[in-house]
Amino acid sequence: MSRYILDARTAVPHFPGIGRYVSNLASALAPQLTAGEELNLLESPSSRRAIASAPVPQAEGAFQLPGKSFIAPATPFDIRQQWRIPNLLKRLQADNEALYHSPYYLMPYRTRLPTLLTFYDVIPLKFPNSVPARARLFFRLAATLALRAADRVLVISHAARSDLLSFFSIPASKTTVTPLAAGARYRPQPSAEVARIRHQYRLPERFLLYLGINKPHKNLPALVDAYAQTASPHMPPLVIAGAWDNRYPQPTQHAARHELGDAVRFLGPVAERDLPALYSAATLFIFPSLYEGFGLPVLEAMACGTPVACSNTPSLTEIAGDAALNFDPLSVTAIRDAMVELIEDGRQRARRAEQGLTRAGRYSWQATAAATLRCYREMLGLPGKA
Repeated sequence: MSRYILDARTAVPHFPGIGRYVSNLASALAPQLTAGEELNLLESPSSRRAIASAPVPQAEGAFQLPGKSFIAPATPFDIRQQWRIPNLLKRLQADNEALYHSPYYLMPYRTRLPTLLTFYDVIPLKFPNSVPARARLFFRLAATLALRAADRVLVISHAARSDLLSFFSIPASKTTVTPLAAGARYRPQPSAEVARIRHQYRLPERFLLYLGINKPHKNLPALVDAYAQTASPHMPPLVIAGAWDNRYPQPTQHAARHELGDAVRFLGPVAERDLPALYSAATLFIFPSLYEGFGLPVLEAMACGTPVACSNTPSLTEIAGDAALNFDPLSVTAIRDAMVELIEDGRQRARRAEQGLTRAGRYSWQATAAATLRCYREMLGLPGKA
């Protein structure tokens, strides 16, 4: 028996992004296993498990995870994981060939098993002013330990791989690019569902949408400044949705300074189940981020048939290609011009919406899971399967 042990302790609301990665990966992995292969999941002591084939988080925040589950004896933030998790892995291994896959750099660093790590980005190092010095030091130390412990490292884009290699001394041959994908629910939504979302969130018929957190590298003050410069009574409102970190109030401060009033709405967190319809309802999705390891909201918007304007940063141009209208995120004028161009040009919006659907179709969790499974098999030296 070949046992693939996927650490799913991050499939909890505290880790919305990594939790979605784990849930989608596990759900796509399970059907691809062959006789003699088994997927095991280490779950958080506080997680609620719901077995289902669709990789969709539950309304209450619990992620759906297929496969055989084991409750882990420590969280990723508990120092006791350094000995408790390896002891559990040893028991799970028994007489089987086994490996351990961690989707997070806070992990046990001596697992006694072949170890695979998924690494997403280097934001604390790329944007040092966005996090306190102590947090940067901790990130570098923990990431270094995780990268040393890993026999193989999965990265989510070629751009993220380049950044990883520039900040950490690891062989390029140790890394494999396995892109993310929009979940199966991300597709153009029926008019009734779009109408429900408009009513629930009090949204107008036409609006520009940004979805994501408000951390500094997301560049939201520049987005608000650019919107203020459009100075057009025909410009639809700007809706800024997503998790909110109170340490970074600058976007609301800029909106108040420009006296934008209801022209800019801060929606706050949106339930996972509502996101496909929110994307589908938007006239334009705008994403001015200075840096992304991947840029999943861009792909999700495209999968929902929404035209996209986004930064010309490496990962976003890699993911979106020519389907999005790219702009320089360091230029408020460039952001403004991109918004105005797509709002005023209906034909271009339609063309980019169609191109976006095609582009998003190139990515799938089935392909990501297949590439991950190849790594598993190669690491265990399984003949005829790798």
